[in-house]
Amino acid sequence: MNFKRKVLFAAVAAVMASGAFAGDRYVFIGHSPDSDSWWNTIKNAQKQAAEDFGVTIDFRNPANGDLADQARLIEQAAAQNYDGVVATIADYSVLQGALKRVTDKKIPLITANSGTHAESEKLTAIMHVGQPEYAAGKAAGDRAKAAGIKSFVCVNHFAASNASWDRCHGFADGIGVDFKKSSIDSGTDPTTVESKVSAYLRQNPKTEAILTLGPDSAAPTLRAVEKMGIKGKIYFGTFDLSDEITRGIKDGTINFAIDQQPYIQGYVPIAVFALMKEMKTNDLAKVMASLKTDARVQKRFKAYSLEPIYGARHIDSGPGFVTKDNIATVEKYAGQYR
Repeated sequence: MNFKRKVLFAAVAAVMASGAFAGDRYVFIGHSPDSDSWWNTIKNAQKQAAEDFGVTIDFRNPANGDLADQARLIEQAAAQNYDGVVATIADYSVLQGALKRVTDKKIPLITANSGTHAESEKLTAIMHVGQPEYAAGKAAGDRAKAAGIKSFVCVNHFAASNASWDRCHGFADGIGVDFKKSSIDSGTDPTTVESKVSAYLRQNPKTEAILTLGPDSAAPTLRAVEKMGIKGKIYFGTFDLSDEITRGIKDGTINFAIDQQPYIQGYVPIAVFALMKEMKTNDLAKVMASLKTDARVQKRFKAYSLEPIYGARHIDSGPGFVTKDNIATVEKYAGQYR
């Protein structure tokens, strides 16, 4: 048995060693500020996972999106001896020390949302549940290239996260341009985002496309293009969904939204912890098989038209593309469970 497999089995065994199924207490530690409404879907997923599996789930995040604060929250979670920790890897270099404290205490760790499979494995986490960000950006860039796009601006509202730059980088590679010259750090203040987007487009009038990285940058960018009289005239892609994004897709302002199915990121880690205990197994293949058939899990996935991508160890929640052709399918739950 190789070292990585030994570490994985030890982590999984720790999941099963902490006692009875009911009443277990888990924590999800995200990286975004309180103002980012996109995370409501993950919170809603966790509430339903808690109901389905009879556990308690706490959600923690740095109020202002400071990653040093996220690291402190992770360290606090390690000290509080949760039965399991789920955490995002917004920046591996900033968070690896804090996450090591979790695994050093033999507390089971699953990473979700931001981060890569490789980073998760370096941390000896059980698995990663999320969307490969570069691949998602690249798929979007390929789609834009097929539409004839040769230039763009990436509106990055969370520049502190390496994963956000992976999205910009992937898109740029898809159309064949330098992502650093095509990206702006917009911040999260709506007025500032709108102002920076407007300024960039005035200074670079030949820009053919816009990529926003979520609702916090999409909504003010929509206002900017409308005020500039280019609504529906500039190619517009975005990540994630919200009411504003849904309306933009329906009226033709937004060409597509990349749906990373955040519900899966919130629900699946808790389901995995619980199923490992219920099944008394450290065999991830068996856990994956159970996820595909468990009535509680499948009821939720079917209700919200969710389709996780199962790997040997990790579960990808995206990417998928929402366009005019399929917006009706996801519109009902946008911002709540999609």
